[in-house]
Amino acid sequence: MKPIQKLSAIVILLCLGALTSVASAQDWTRFRGPNGEGKSDLQGLPTQWSKDQYEWVIELPGKGHSSPTVVDNFLFLASGEANGNRTLHCFNATTGEQIWKDSIKLEANQLHRKNSYASGTPAVGDGFVYVAFADEQHYVLLAYNFKGERQWSQDLGTFTSSHGQGVSPIVYDGKVIVPSDQAGPSKVVALDAKTGEHVWTSERNFRKASYATPIIINVNGEDQLVCLCGALGLTGLDPQTGKSLWQSGELPKRTVASPVYGNGLLFATCGSGGRGSNLVGVDPAEQGAVKSERKQNLPYVPTPIVHEGHIYLWNDDGIVCCVDLSGDFSKNVWRERVGGTYSGSPVMIDGKIYCIAEDGEIAVIDAKPEYKFYGKSPLGDESYATPTVANGRAYFRGFHTLACLKAQND
Repeated sequence: MKPIQKLSAIVILLCLGALTSVASAQDWTRFRGPNGEGKSDLQGLPTQWSKDQYEWVIELPGKGHSSPTVVDNFLFLASGEANGNRTLHCFNATTGEQIWKDSIKLEANQLHRKNSYASGTPAVGDGFVYVAFADEQHYVLLAYNFKGERQWSQDLGTFTSSHGQGVSPIVYDGKVIVPSDQAGPSKVVALDAKTGEHVWTSERNFRKASYATPIIINVNGEDQLVCLCGALGLTGLDPQTGKSLWQSGELPKRTVASPVYGNGLLFATCGSGGRGSNLVGVDPAEQGAVKSERKQNLPYVPTPIVHEGHIYLWNDDGIVCCVDLSGDFSKNVWRERVGGTYSGSPVMIDGKIYCIAEDGEIAVIDAKPEYKFYGKSPLGDESYATPTVANGRAYFRGFHTLACLKAQND
């Protein structure tokens, strides 16, 4: 492993001086932000813009699809290189200046053409940042403090998938939780966030690698950890012990999009070949009973948005559907072709949905039962990543670049 490369001690001290013990409402600490909902109430972000309106754009080494996570003025994201190096970067979230980076050397391994060696998003909590990297022999979880000092690392074992690794960890109640649903022995693991010591392991049936990141929901006053894989469908676990509480049942194809929760139901999709095939709506208060299903116009990779009694399905092929959660799930409130091909997930900012197409064009629509398309704006780089919203800004990650768009609040 390479030593930490500290680029600016002055910048570190300034950023640490701004760090508070409690994360602010503007923090984006995991994949798709607070609890994976993909929502922000940031106001003043443009709905259409040109390249020269970005506050800054920086070039990233290697390649990656990791979304940034942001706490106060610290921005973290991952990148990978063809020789197997995987790197966690820390940037100043306001200026884009690099603060530190640290690399781990793993082997090059087979990847799906839309994957990278750095597709999982870092998670932040308890004053640490956590990132997971894997090759075929090692599934490594690393913890750093905000100065860039590696605090601990744990090898969770092998990772078997011709598509490579890409799931993101989450932090909950002093634990960092990492799913490992793969083509070999599968499990969900919880480690002590401060020490890296093992807390619990929940063994899982296995079939194919899953790329869904877990969420936490509250059911009848008790928190549940919700995971998703094809072999088991949606599952509820006790986040303190890993004990299985319920399972919705096997899904027929691979799960890539993450679960979402709204109107008392959990939603999950599966699919293959760039197309979703099945959506289920599950009631966690009834032991994972399937309450609704849909089998057309579905995303495979992008995670849906649930908002004000509707679910917004941003499909890989650029078709977007709005579905009323109180009605027949097979019917659309509206179905429109935005255009483009999508491998990142949408996020909702102040009632509008932003999603980056693979060609780097960022489309914006209203999250409303009445369809409104605002247009598309250029990133200037290909992208399979999901936007991040924090620090009064939106961050758009391309294969090799990171762009910052500041909200304008007059």
